[in-house]
Formats: sequence, structure tokens, C-alpha cells
Amino acid sequence: MTKFSKTSAGFSRRNALRVLGAGGAAGLFAPHLLGKPAYAQTPPATPTGRVIVGLSQEPTVFNPLMPHIEVDDGVNFSLFDALFRIDPEGNIVPNLATEVPSQENGGISEDGLEWRVKLREDVRWHDGEPFTAEDVKFTLELILNPDFRAWRTAGHALLRDITVVSPTEITWRMEEVFSPYMSFLTETFIVPEHILGNAPDVNNAAFNQAPIGTGAFKWGQRLAGDRLELMANTEYFGEGPYVEQLIYKYIPDMTVLYTQFKSGDIDLVGQSYITPDNYAEASTLPDRDVILVPKGSVESIYLNMEKPQFQDPAVRKALYLAIDRAAIIDALNYGVPSPTETFMPPQSYYYNPDLPAHEFNLETARQILDDAGWVPGAGGIREKDGVRLSFANSTTSGAHLREQAQQFLQQTFAEIGVEMKIENLPPAVMWGEFWGMSQFDSAMVGITYLIGADPDVTNRFHSKAITAQGGNGSNNAQYSNPEVDALLEEGSRTFDPEARREIYFRVQEIIREDLPFLPLYAYTQVHGRKAGIEGYIPNTNTRTESWHAAGWYWS
Repeated sequence: MTKFSKTSAGFSRRNALRVLGAGGAAGLFAPHLLGKPAYAQTPPATPTGRVIVGLSQEPTVFNPLMPHIEVDDGVNFSLFDALFRIDPEGNIVPNLATEVPSQENGGISEDGLEWRVKLREDVRWHDGEPFTAEDVKFTLELILNPDFRAWRTAGHALLRDITVVSPTEITWRMEEVFSPYMSFLTETFIVPEHILGNAPDVNNAAFNQAPIGTGAFKWGQRLAGDRLELMANTEYFGEGPYVEQLIYKYIPDMTVLYTQFKSGDIDLVGQSYITPDNYAEASTLPDRDVILVPKGSVESIYLNMEKPQFQDPAVRKALYLAIDRAAIIDALNYGVPSPTETFMPPQSYYYNPDLPAHEFNLETARQILDDAGWVPGAGGIREKDGVRLSFANSTTSGAHLREQAQQFLQQTFAEIGVEMKIENLPPAVMWGEFWGMSQFDSAMVGITYLIGADPDVTNRFHSKAITAQGGNGSNNAQYSNPEVDALLEEGSRTFDPEARREIYFRVQEIIREDLPFLPLYAYTQVHGRKAGIEGYIPNTNTRTESWHAAGWYWS
């Protein structure tokens, strides 16, 4: 196992082993663990059969470098490769690279600024062209192109002097140390220079609707509003693929999604998985494997902090007090999820367990609003300085448990003089510019805040990550706190896990106090598949069940 042996911040082998023993794997690297499967069954010698994955939202973004959501990830992981990937244990492993660079193996300089990555020489694009370091250089530079609508520029913006040494070797210099960058690279899929390099406008290139990658599956066809078909890449350099066809079927109604799993019309339930109200029955179905998987996602009422209704901290605190979270977890979600006060997954080494516990107290909520000068007006809705305490809440249409939670919250908020209107939208509309450009008032949404196992949340909470204000990132709440900005910048320059732990504990304290989102629960997902599907391994360090569909096969 290779690790950062030391840095100016003092990250040592002893520290690394201590973190691993504490349950955190951020910053630890291992040899290639995506080799031959260690299962009792034997995969077929040639791809056989097909797997149909049911999704409640439709994948629509097929250039993996452009803004996208979780369901797009499953397709991207199947079509493309990254320099590295992260395994279920949190280890970063080679993908297109031959090894994970570190100071110990000479791939990263002692000061953490000079990087050298060695690449595989047996990789070809789906059209038969060879993959080379030129593709890596093109990808990294495309992300930084101001004319390109990049999903994520944090970390990448620090790159300087990207140099192709040979077809199988590339170097660059970091403007400053950025400790999460290796995790960022596990979600940076490489795109082909020989295709996109000639496109007059990459944002609207034909590639974006019929992509060519290096992954285990090739593009087949897309029937918009219905399904996406991928075909086995029999020339793939890695493990698999073992199935001939991988189909992502779009089923927007969660009840229908579960019904089709019961009937056998789909083989595996992808996002948003089996709803908690169906878990008890699903676990008794014959010839089905149904498991509970803790996930690094948090369901919340996500607030747009630029809306005048939410700029008063008293309002946010009162709303949180008016949420009967125990009822939402136990009555509406059958006790499957777990309560949380933070964005950090409970299984993370950086999780702060000492945050103030949520309290459901309508009387205190009313008193806070009274003291802050929010007085009842027309229809009993509170007002202050010409602002009515009224707002819309949006989520995806057809998510019945969320819709029930919205109705429940609407009733309890009304008891403290707050009007919450329910304005749900189809997924393609909800998660388009409405979400990405912060056009919502509030949203009921599940968000994975971390990238891999690294605790950095610059992309979600730094003021420079507000896309609606000209930034780059996913700070769709438009949250801004100078102390949080400074802490995030410090954390990204620090390798010592104990020093980082202190930093991110403080970040969690501030965000818990500021409440840019109102936590409802930490996800425990109900994964279901037909019993004959082998090679399926959940990975809480990615946002998709299909992170390694190449390893799936029928027994």
C-alpha cells in the first residue's frame, strides 16, 4: 500500500494508519483492487445477457465534465474512465493510470506541488483510437476553459504547466497544495481530444448526445423519456464487462418503479432505490436480494439564502424547530433513515458527533419569530418589513414519500404562521437551471456533499462556488460565510488528518448554527436486485449504484 509519507503539513505513515484504524480512509491509497472478482461464482468468458437498471430520474447529461446529477453518474462510470477510482473501502486505486502517485513512489514532490502520472498503454477509445496523455491534457484544460460549462473547477483551477512527457506520461504543477485533489480526480472522467478538440462549441457538440469513451460499455441508443441502452465493450482493458447489454430504464413514479422490480420487469433498482415504505415487503420477496446500505447523502429542506424570507437567522431556526423530524423518519419513512445534524456522513472520520441535537418545539419556534419582529398579517401569515413569511418548496414530481413529507411540513409550518407552497416539477426541469442556477425558494433534496471519502466541501459551501453569482460549483443555496470560506481554504491546504478533523469539525459547527439547509435525515438506501446478479458491491464513496457495472454478471 502506498501513501503520502510526509508533507510540510506533517502527514505521516503513523497518522495515516491511525486514521484508517479510526474508520476514515481519506488520503489513503492502495494497489489496483478492481481486478478479478473474488466471488464464489465464475463470470462468463464472453459478455452474456443484459441487466436492466430502473431509475426514477432520467439521465440526460452525457458529457461527464458538464453539470449533472447522480443518475447521470451511473452512465458516466459505465462509458468513461478516470485516472483513478475510489473503492468501497475508501482506497484510491488506478484506473487509466498504472499507479497512484505519491511522495513515496516519486509521483508527487515533497512539497506536494509537482505531480507525475504514468498511464496505461493498452487503452483505446470506443472508436478504436488509442488513448494517450494528450487526452488527459485536453480534458484538464477543457475544464479550465472559461467558455466551457464545467461541472467542477475547484482544484483543477490550481493546475499549471500541464506537460505531455510521452504518450503514457503527463506532469503538472499545482499553484498551491490542494489535499483533496486526488479524490477530485476519481470523478474526473477523461474525454477524447481527437473528437472534442475539433468541436466548434463543446457545450453543444454532437458528442454530448452520443459519447465515445474508454469504459466497459459503449453507447447504444437513447429513447428519450424511456430508456438508454449501452453495449459491452469487448476490447475493454479492465475487468469485464460480463453482460452484453446494460439498460437504464426511466420510471418516474417511485411506486411503479418498485412494482416493476416485484414483477421482474427490471433487474436492479437504481436511484432513488426502493422507498422505505416498501422495505419490509421487498425483503421477503422470493429470488430477490434486498439490503440496507448507509449512504453519504443527507435529505434536507435546502434554502435559497438569497431569498428575503431566509436571510433572517431567526426564520431558519424557527423552521427547524417546527419540523417533527422523528415523525418524518419513523412514520413516513418506516424508521429506515437516521437523524443527523450535519452534511458529513456518520461513517466518516471527520463527522462531528457533538453538534446541538434537533428539537421539535412549536412554542419555541413561535417565540423566536415573535422576538425577531415577525408578526401575523393577512391570513395569519407572518410579515416583517414588507416580506411575507411565505415560500415555495419544490422537489421531483412522483416521489410520494417526499410529497407526504411536504404536506406534513406544510401543516406544521402553518401552525407557526409560515406558508409553504408545494410546487413540484418533473426531474428534467427540477434539476436543470431551476436547481443549478438557484431559481428555487426551497427544495426537498438529497445531497452527497463529499467527493469520494475526502471531507472537503468547498464545492458546496464556499462563496466562490455559487454558480448563480458567476462562480463555479454546487453551492446552490447561495450560502456565504467568510469564516467558512477561510476554513475551507485552510482545510484544502492541509494533509494532516488530525488538523483537518479540527477544521471540518468547526465548519460543521458553523453550518449547523447558520442552517442554510434543514437536515431531515441521513440516508439509508434500500438496494434491490434479482438474486442471480453477481458482482454487485455497494460503494458509499460514489453517488451511484452502477460505479462498477463492468463487474456484474448472471450466475
